[in-house]
Amino acid sequence: MTNSTYGRLRAATDDDQMIMRRWRNIPAVREKMYTCHEISEEEHLRWWERTKSARSNQYFMYEYRNTPMGVVSFNNIDKQNENASWAFYASPDAERGTGSRMEFLALDHAFFDLKLHKLSCEVLDFNTSVIKLHKKFGFVEEGIFRQHYQRDGQFYDIHRLSILAREWTDRRTDMLASIPVPRGEEN
Repeated sequence: MTNSTYGRLRAATDDDQMIMRRWRNIPAVREKMYTCHEISEEEHLRWWERTKSARSNQYFMYEYRNTPMGVVSFNNIDKQNENASWAFYASPDAERGTGSRMEFLALDHAFFDLKLHKLSCEVLDFNTSVIKLHKKFGFVEEGIFRQHYQRDGQFYDIHRLSILAREWTDRRTDMLASIPVPRGEEN
């Protein structure tokens, strides 16, 4: 996937923290996260100071046409067992197809750059569009943690999904062909 056509992932920096926090605090993003309260600047900066130096985490800005459009993270990177977890969220201004482009780039990074064997994620059960997106990309549901997360007195299931390196390489070409081309980039 070329940078000019589909965007790119670049390492998040201190300069990205204001926009990351602003996007993260958008109600439509917050409601799909485990930590769903509005995050203060101080809380965010404390988190970033811990996170940016941890070898088991990598945070990226997804950019399209040199404009930040989303955040992709890899957490609990375990080099010995060749696995990690990942998550993402998009800018409120992101156009349709941004999630697919971010997911494609994330899977390539996980399996070609990090050399992982397995990539996992957890999704709250009411976030059905993301569960569907992950399955479209080849993620397999490993299980459901029944009523595992509580918010405002209500319990929610958590879907655990994963994809293996060989599953991604088998599916990659077909997925590339299915990703929407950004507006203005059509042939």
